[in-house]
Amino acid sequence: MNALTKYCQYVLSLEKDQDPENKIYHDTEYGFTLRSDDELFGRLILEINQAGLSWTTILRKKENFRKAYKNFSIKKISKFSEKDFNRLMNDAGIIRNKLKINAAIHNANVIVGLQKEFGSFHDWLYSHHPKSLEEWTKLFKKTFVFVGGEIVNEFLMSTGYLEGAHGPGCPIYKKALKSMPAWNSK
Repeated sequence: MNALTKYCQYVLSLEKDQDPENKIYHDTEYGFTLRSDDELFGRLILEINQAGLSWTTILRKKENFRKAYKNFSIKKISKFSEKDFNRLMNDAGIIRNKLKINAAIHNANVIVGLQKEFGSFHDWLYSHHPKSLEEWTKLFKKTFVFVGGEIVNEFLMSTGYLEGAHGPGCPIYKKALKSMPAWNSK
């Protein structure tokens, strides 16, 4: 593992007050373990919406996504109707892409089923750990919609299931390790 990842290099090269969204995300969220199903699902929604766009765009709209998607409540999103879909398609604060919106609603319903079977989305993820990125990608493509290799990689890396969010030379590396990421469990 490199002393610093490209993302760490980017964030560490920022001048004071430059790109605060990425600085905050890097220092407090990226690579840190998430155990809340709704927060895990929220991260998946954000990663899906990032496809074809910059991560900075998504970070700047993050709170708009949180509001539009009912605080990322899996239970509420799984019950979204055509009226909710239309509301989202007309919300300029988020990414208005019908495939991405439909994916969020569909995937919420899938996760409701996983919660019934495994107890939680987190437990479902942990039950499949460890896997290679290729294995994870196959599993995600079999289970969810609108998930390719890059989305799966970033989702799992950002939530602590795959190694690589921070390199050992990053000042945040040890802090992220304290969150007990799955990739570091033996």
